[in-house]
Amino acid sequence: MKNYTLKNLDCAECASRIEKSLARLPSVKSVSINFTTETMNIDTENMDEVIKTVKSIDPEVKIEESDGKPDIVEDEYKNYKALWTIGISVVIFVIGMFFRSRLHETPYSFAEYAVFLSAYLLSGWRVLSTAGKNILRGKVFDEHFLMTIATIGAIVIHAIPEAVGVMLFFKVGEFFENLSLARSRRSIKSLLEIRPEYANLKKNNIYKKVAPEEVKVGDIILVKPGERVPLDGEVINGNSMVDTSALTGESIPRSVKESDSILSGMIVNSGSLIVRVTKSYKDSSISRILDLVENAVTKKAQTEKFITTFARYYTPLVVFFAMMIAVIPPLIINGAVFQEWIYRALVVLVISCPCALVISVPLGYFGGIGHASRRGILIKGSNYIDALNKVKTVVFDKTGTLTHGIFKVIDVTTRNGFTPSEILKYAAFAESHSNHPIADSIREAYGQKVDPSIGKDHREISGHGIETVVLGKKVMVGNDRLLHREEIDHDICNFSNTVVHVVIDSQYAGYIVIGDAEKKDARFTVDELKKTGVKATVMLTGDNVQVAKYVSNRLGIDEYHAELLPEDKVKMLDDILKRKKRKEKVAFVGDGINDAPVLARADVGIAMGKTGSDAAIDTADVVLMTDALSKIPEALRVSKKTISIVYQNIILALVVKLIVVGLGITGMAGMWEAVFADMGVTLLAIFNTLRVLYPKGLR
Repeated sequence: MKNYTLKNLDCAECASRIEKSLARLPSVKSVSINFTTETMNIDTENMDEVIKTVKSIDPEVKIEESDGKPDIVEDEYKNYKALWTIGISVVIFVIGMFFRSRLHETPYSFAEYAVFLSAYLLSGWRVLSTAGKNILRGKVFDEHFLMTIATIGAIVIHAIPEAVGVMLFFKVGEFFENLSLARSRRSIKSLLEIRPEYANLKKNNIYKKVAPEEVKVGDIILVKPGERVPLDGEVINGNSMVDTSALTGESIPRSVKESDSILSGMIVNSGSLIVRVTKSYKDSSISRILDLVENAVTKKAQTEKFITTFARYYTPLVVFFAMMIAVIPPLIINGAVFQEWIYRALVVLVISCPCALVISVPLGYFGGIGHASRRGILIKGSNYIDALNKVKTVVFDKTGTLTHGIFKVIDVTTRNGFTPSEILKYAAFAESHSNHPIADSIREAYGQKVDPSIGKDHREISGHGIETVVLGKKVMVGNDRLLHREEIDHDICNFSNTVVHVVIDSQYAGYIVIGDAEKKDARFTVDELKKTGVKATVMLTGDNVQVAKYVSNRLGIDEYHAELLPEDKVKMLDDILKRKKRKEKVAFVGDGINDAPVLARADVGIAMGKTGSDAAIDTADVVLMTDALSKIPEALRVSKKTISIVYQNIILALVVKLIVVGLGITGMAGMWEAVFADMGVTLLAIFNTLRVLYPKGLR
């Protein structure tokens, strides 16, 4: 998949047409074009064929390899140039209106035509030329065609000032449209600028600047104060405060020291750090974030798809309807004059331009994704903004999601003459091959070096525990299900904490009590979710029923299901999905490798980006870079605000246009009212959409 910039891409409909044509090529595996950022993501074996196809649709479009950063300088230059054109046109237009009566008195109104047509051509030449080129390419029905027909028709019936006004306001509308797009691109550019440009790689005891892509796992790099961490790694020397805002959206710096993990994209504020690289550049946090953000536009919401299809059929219908208005009434109504009804038809053409919908809808989704990204919430597509807006049930994994997943041994209870130190010793050796947090806590409590080679015949019993031979003794470590499976006598089954049972030579030795603290924002998150309209919260866990009940009661969770194997979680989620109403969505929040199947099965999978496994992050639809659960209700609010703004724009555009169309047909609205209904509504929709780009618009 490669990223390209499409220069001179005029409109969203053009982008859609090019995308559909490229998707039909046998050599193209996948393609997505984003008009808002003027970028194309494409996977193809024949780029020459792609370029030829694009040129056949729009010869003005240039395809250039992109670094993923929108060209803001060029955008600003275009806007500056357009502003001069508008300014000169306005001056000429005002002069023409001021001296209109005198200009009209000249022979054949020559001076009137000379003044107004100069303003008309200056402001509308690009529209006229684009319409002409599109007609030659067989693309007749678009907004340029509508404006051209409407204004030329107005000139023919001697409504010259109205024709200039339409073209001038259309130019002003295009200016503000481009301005808003440039602002959106600037927002994304600021995000993409967190891409590290170099790494200080240690070679032969000296540090040399190299591209991050050249650094391998295990290499040593130096990060100086003020520099951005280029790759994920572990600090092996030094300590510093680091700015994590690019990844998490949080402005408060945090400290890192020796043995701490550090993520690419963070900025070192004080003190140099020597870091051992743990992930290659393509797998590093910053690379994954940028990939998610850049490719989010490939997954389009149903509303976007509908508007694109709507515009394709809407414009020809409008032209046909206007022709009927111009021709039929003069033929069937006594006293009706062709010139009057042609004028009314031209008014309808101006009103009916679909710009407000075609631009504001995708821009709204784009803004929502951009704003969420800056807050540390990565939404992988505008279709998931739609889905988040409909979430009514949120299902949580427990360990590592609602709780920290940082386990500590808080008690050891013995049976049958065994001592606490014996239980910890045999359990530590049995768990020597496991990297599970519970196994880590047992080894930590044992406090001595554990040699994995001492454990023989290691066997994992899925969903139950571990069986191995330690120092000649058969040791089993696991949950209560293991004891029942092996028919081991024991005196207690129900605990309010996580418990690891230990069996030595088929004799119950006792149990180890493990504590796992809830995340501080877990209860707040559950309460906030209910405020956003979530009807039910559910917890799924492999832990025992007593622990599940204890945690769910403390956090205010409505429903819990305990002692679940990974496959049981999928079945339980299927049951929850079957219970939901047709238009409602179910979200699942998890972090582990075993959560990946459930994340994929849910309507919206939400993964923890900081502590979550790679499998969970890759499978999820939404990634929380801070692991803060409070980001979940924030993500729901972003989606609701985005959808609200999109529908506000759709309703505003359709209602105003329908009203003014009715007034235009009856002769109560002229060309000036039509200009407001078209460009005025477009500008209002664009300005309304910009609210989603800023935090104040999402509270």
